[in-house]
Amino acid sequence: MNARIKLILLLFILVLIVIIIGNYIHNIFIKNNALEDNRDTYVEDGSNLSILIEVDRKRLSVIDMNNNVVIKTYAVATGKSDTPTPLGTFKIVEKAKWGGGFGSRWLGLNVPWGRYGIHGTNRPGSIGFNASAGCVRMRNKDVEELFDMVDYNTTVTIINGIYGPFGYGFRNLKPGDRGADVAEVQKRLKILGYYSGNVDGIYGEGMKQALIQFLNNNNIPLTDTIDSSIYEKLNIILMD
Repeated sequence: MNARIKLILLLFILVLIVIIIGNYIHNIFIKNNALEDNRDTYVEDGSNLSILIEVDRKRLSVIDMNNNVVIKTYAVATGKSDTPTPLGTFKIVEKAKWGGGFGSRWLGLNVPWGRYGIHGTNRPGSIGFNASAGCVRMRNKDVEELFDMVDYNTTVTIINGIYGPFGYGFRNLKPGDRGADVAEVQKRLKILGYYSGNVDGIYGEGMKQALIQFLNNNNIPLTDTIDSSIYEKLNIILMD
């Protein structure tokens, strides 16, 4: 009887060992398969991606901020001269699967002075040119890849050369104008204590009154148009 019990215990222990080893081998295969399946995946858990769009180069780059390396670049189309792409730093606040002229995907940006985004196109021949109403166009296969790569609140920085918000040069700004250059003038008037409104890039009545007060206090002829001479008085100068 004792020998039989010993044999049963031995068999039980052997079965238990086989189960443990089998589970260990199974987990190794699962892990290896997962790594193999994800070998071409750009985004890993905990990644910190940002997007840089260079209007002058018609290029969108995805940057891994953890390692400070560019992991992907795409050719894009940007805004026409009369409907320029907004310059500045924004966030992705919308993600949608659209169609038609906006292609297959939409990544909306929180540009305060209008609705702009990164999207696909049904006109792939426009990629590489100033062709849009201000949005950034991508080929559909590219925007689909980008859509899966980035998430809400991803930082998107849009530049046009070395002059920041004045990448399109000095415009003569008038009431109703919108853009990063308007926002920069608002910031300067706010620093000088004349403007108390939101820095939203929209030349409205509050900004106009701030400008008039600034001109009046500095003995400058009153106008609601901001030209090169007023930029200079605001100490906004383009430097090479």
